[in-house]
Amino acid sequence: MRERKDEEIVKLSIEDPNHYKYLVEKYERRLLAYVKRIIYVNTEDAEDILQEVFLKAYRNLNGFNTNKKFSSWIYRIAHNEAISFLRKNSKRNVEIVNDLNKDLFDGISSGLDLEREYLEEEERKRFEKIIQSLDSKYRDVLILKFLEEKDYNEISEILEISSGTVGSLISRAKVKLKSLIEENGKSK
Repeated sequence: MRERKDEEIVKLSIEDPNHYKYLVEKYERRLLAYVKRIIYVNTEDAEDILQEVFLKAYRNLNGFNTNKKFSSWIYRIAHNEAISFLRKNSKRNVEIVNDLNKDLFDGISSGLDLEREYLEEEERKRFEKIIQSLDSKYRDVLILKFLEEKDYNEISEILEISSGTVGSLISRAKVKLKSLIEENGKSK
């Protein structure tokens, strides 16, 4: 099954639900990390969201356009479910976890030519706070581009915006991020 394309597995899953487990196994870890990165929730809440993602995706397999990428489609569902979770739980005290990983820092910083000193653990924590302070539209594109390694077309499909807008948002996000990092460094 591993050699088959996702879109083929979707077709097989429509005929025989037992095939759906291959898609779940393939995307479970990646989507869990993605959900935790975009909304900063604990693992238990992220797993609950992920369960809803896979249920919703399964219920809507017949509506999936097999000419498109399955990964973009399921990431879009995960994105929507995560945002929905935040809206539903805005009044409840949801445990927010500062769990951005080093890869985002390294990926973005290498593109910005930042000083090596920012790789220290204390600096990484400040960097994570800066990322969290970005508007979600900027944070989302940075995470999808540098952590999820999605191309502009996939980001466009996931966020339902044009590829040109994706490029603009990434460019603006880098400028804002660099500015925030510089401001943060001066306020020491």
